Amino acid sequence: MKTLVLRLLEESIQVKRRLIENHLDHIVQGADMLATCLATGHKILIFGNGGSAADAQHLAAELVNRFQIERPPLAAIALTTDTSILTSIGNDYRFDDIFAKQIAAIGKEDDVAWGISTSGNSRNVIQALRVAKTNGLFTIGMTGRGGQLATWADLVFAVDSPSTARIQEAHITLGHILCELLDRQLFPHLVRG
Repeated sequence: MKTLVLRLLEESIQVKRRLIENHLDHIVQGADMLATCLATGHKILIFGNGGSAADAQHLAAELVNRFQIERPPLAAIALTTDTSILTSIGNDYRFDDIFAKQIAAIGKEDDVAWGISTSGNSRNVIQALRVAKTNGLFTIGMTGRGGQLATWADLVFAVDSPSTARIQEAHITLGHILCELLDRQLFPHLVRG
């Protein structure tokens, strides 16, 4: 069991290392996009299914509350949290529309729509990114090896791994890195080190 634990740890480290090293320019670009969005009074809308829904909520909490420093709240909403909205859209229309209708209702030009899908083929995430692009939002996609999501996101972070667990671990690591960069860009006077 100890050997397995160490092998899984090494696998996770290698997947994260490849993601970060292969996307360094995109990470800086993504941090700039998010910082510009927030600095100009806009908001970040984050969404996904299952574990990706949990990641969306986790990242929205890091932005609204705080990440590493005491700073003002940042405008972020996880579109996965309102069960009345999710179930009414899923029941009255289609589950594929649960995020797209929310983007259409509250997304404004120059907001950021941040979709997360380990497969890259979650229809409701792709539909939301389509609506976001049509409405003038910037789009970020976090995925596994690509899928259709890559077609609809302005900025794509694809994790090169066949393992859903390793993809999700890499996504939250990347999300935390973006949160750290945002703190440093928006509040340099509050950051130490």
